[in-house]
Amino acid sequence: MTDPAADTPALPVWARDTAFPESPGGWGWADSKDKRTLCASQEELSQAVISDEGGSVSLVWTPETPRMVLPEEVPALNQAVAASRAKWARGDLDHYTARLRRGLIFFSIIFAWVFYGNYRHVSGTSSFGALDSLAKALRATLNHGFIEIGFLLLIMFVLIPWYQARKRYNEQGRFSTPAGLSEAVPAMRFETWLERRKAPFTLIFLGLITLVGVAQLLSDGPQSSIKAAGLVKDAYRAGEWWRLFTAPFMHGHPIHFLMNAAALLYLGKRLEVFARWPHLPMVFLFSAVVGGQASAQFLKNADSVGASGGLMGWLGFLLVFETLHARLVPRSARRRLAAAVFLTALIGLIGHRFIDNAAHAGGLVAGMLYAAIVFPKSSSVYRPQSTLTDRIGGSLALAACAASAAFAIWKICAPA
Repeated sequence: MTDPAADTPALPVWARDTAFPESPGGWGWADSKDKRTLCASQEELSQAVISDEGGSVSLVWTPETPRMVLPEEVPALNQAVAASRAKWARGDLDHYTARLRRGLIFFSIIFAWVFYGNYRHVSGTSSFGALDSLAKALRATLNHGFIEIGFLLLIMFVLIPWYQARKRYNEQGRFSTPAGLSEAVPAMRFETWLERRKAPFTLIFLGLITLVGVAQLLSDGPQSSIKAAGLVKDAYRAGEWWRLFTAPFMHGHPIHFLMNAAALLYLGKRLEVFARWPHLPMVFLFSAVVGGQASAQFLKNADSVGASGGLMGWLGFLLVFETLHARLVPRSARRRLAAAVFLTALIGLIGHRFIDNAAHAGGLVAGMLYAAIVFPKSSSVYRPQSTLTDRIGGSLALAACAASAAFAIWKICAPA
């Protein structure tokens, strides 16, 4: 499964001098899409780094660098980088603190409104005292579906981003020293290199779920499309086995779709670039089916849709694959995958009434087993090469995924 070359390079591909494009000479910088901007001097380049607001300065070059490098890798830019990162961290923290404040105020208003309605209902129908009525109203409010969804959204889109911004702000002091910059370079170089890679098969998956999503929007509503092609447990147990294959390309609502699309783009590219494209559809299909079967087994009465089983399979695959090929990816980048599993479990625990944790767990375990069985442990810095068997299996799995998405669209659009 691995490259048989005898002369194994000392560094993985993203850490080599040849990882980034050749320098055009002089001073300048490039964004993530390789749009290049020339600078007249080192001072002008430093000012571009300092004034960079949205992370546009992806790579830089100087007369001393034959190839483009990270700004953090140029000693002459250390002060500019430290100033830029401090400004980013402060700006992000201010932004997410303001969002946290607005989110808490809005959630408190909704909570008070629901609580007041429950209290009026309880106090009007109960013979208990005021304290008992308050307790009953509080329990009813905490169990209210609207409040649970609101709290889940607050966690995902407000509290977690604020915590991450706070963490970045507390850690930004490391950019003020050369040693701190040197420590941060491997993970940043890895992410920058990965961002610049092309992943066409990942985009195919995004296209498939997008086409099915459009069909759902054009149908009579999400519930109608779910009944037509989602994992409706009674229909599945009655013999409609194909729902295990169509449901992973469907979603319950736009937020569900957008969250899965973002995860698909990152995890899919990372898997496609390092483990090669044939394993992308094979892991997804295997994990989605196992996740759907786990859902049917443990959530017998709840209908299910979503790519989460397959995406959790990609996540589990990467956790094991990158552990077995430890020299391919920096340790800090692997820790982020483990953090993603923890956050998914936390969100699943909070939103257990709305999230298919069985499909998540089934998909995660399936992806981990796939990587453990298919890929032997390796100390090579080469990325594994795909074999003819891999390409045949990947092509068949990709065709099955495309057929599943097409069949889902047909079932959604077919007249009742």
